[in-house]
Amino acid sequence: MLGKLTKMPMTPQPQSPVTQGFFASFALRSCAWAERWFPDAYVFAALAIVVVAVIAVVAGASPAAAANAFGDGFWTLIPFTMQMVFVLVGGYVVASSPPILKLTNRLALWPRSGRGAVCLVAVISMLASLLHWGVSVVLSGLLVRALGRRADLNMDYRAAGAAAYLGLGTVWAMGLSSSAAQLQANPASMSPALLAITGVIPFTETIFLWQSMLMTAVIIAVSAFIAWRSAPTGEAALTAAKLQVMVPDDEPAATPTAPRPAEWLERSPLLNLLLAGMGAVWLLREFSTKGVIGAISSLNTYNFLFLMLGLLLNWRPRRFLDAVTRIVPATAGILIQFPLYGGIAAILTGAKDGAGHSLAQHLSGFFARIATGETFPLVMGAYSAVLGFVVPSGGGKWIVEAPYVMQAANELHVHLGWAVQVYNAAEAMPNLINPMWMLPLLGIIGLKARDLIGFSFVQLLVHVPLVLFLLWALGLILVYHPPVMPG
Repeated sequence: MLGKLTKMPMTPQPQSPVTQGFFASFALRSCAWAERWFPDAYVFAALAIVVVAVIAVVAGASPAAAANAFGDGFWTLIPFTMQMVFVLVGGYVVASSPPILKLTNRLALWPRSGRGAVCLVAVISMLASLLHWGVSVVLSGLLVRALGRRADLNMDYRAAGAAAYLGLGTVWAMGLSSSAAQLQANPASMSPALLAITGVIPFTETIFLWQSMLMTAVIIAVSAFIAWRSAPTGEAALTAAKLQVMVPDDEPAATPTAPRPAEWLERSPLLNLLLAGMGAVWLLREFSTKGVIGAISSLNTYNFLFLMLGLLLNWRPRRFLDAVTRIVPATAGILIQFPLYGGIAAILTGAKDGAGHSLAQHLSGFFARIATGETFPLVMGAYSAVLGFVVPSGGGKWIVEAPYVMQAANELHVHLGWAVQVYNAAEAMPNLINPMWMLPLLGIIGLKARDLIGFSFVQLLVHVPLVLFLLWALGLILVYHPPVMPG
């Protein structure tokens, strides 16, 4: 599915009033400018290394100390890097499996209007992202394709594509696959320097706070309403047919006869069943000894669960391997950029001046001076959102920000779990107009980033004031507790 869709040259179509409005027109011009002038996200990460190193030297650290910290930190995040890769792989092998494809095709029969279809995609995308952001991207993308095959809907294919991306642009970091919440709940995944600042913060103090769940519900409701209202209707709606996007049939292919023993093993469900059975025994032990929340808080357990589920749903080894092969290219950015983020975090905490102060300590002091316990969510939420345009990676950016953000939270006596949620809610917003994480979705639906960003930009304009207000208001009723160390 990935990489097999082609988009034929589009003939000129009449513009809708929605796309001719000020906000949409401005977003489309901004997107075109960004696609022409903005380099790849890897370049931003590499530039960040240089900038942080220079600032550390200006702040008093020696060039050798900055370089040594970069080298020392480069490989510290390899376990977390692979965990993030498997989040995407696990999500894809589940969402692209035959049973889920059949469910997706049935869901596509529900809507009775183009706007209703766009709203359905938005809700499915956001709800699925709370469980697994990889599942959200793939499942909602396949749903858009299924809806795009319905000529009776008159659904704007671009608006539906933007709705499919809402999970990653709104609430994914408020759910179980939140990189920051997962990292803070797993002391083995954290660097010693970060662990000393934050301690262990369980899910009950981050994504399962009632304040967090209330904010998530409000964001989902508002986002779905905007997706419905902003979808063009009538002749203005550009369907997949009008866009000349070739939408293939996603029905699972029949399994061919295996003439050789080796191929028989690839196409027999026996091996998948044996592996999944062994995995089920291990998972039962984990859930029985640690409880549901404790077990799912481990990224290794979380990823293992989805991989075993993927084995069962794909049924045959050959289909499972084919699904993995299709998604692996989309993990390239994670593999090469996360080590750079580890180097940045090491420079922030390890390159110290003559007085023994790190750049992270200087930054935490700066934020502690300009913010108060009450305004911390506003200041840090705005800062995290802006930085997200440059470093479009929830887990990688948290590794960079956490040392000084959480130190400032300690100094200002801000609830540490809510500080993580401030980051989670604010970090997702730049994804709405940052094309890095759109790539897997764009490969599935056969569109380009510029086709979606005009619609997602409308979402961003509403989300910024809404999210910052909720972070500030709900944070006022939480009480600070000192870091809790493991053991």
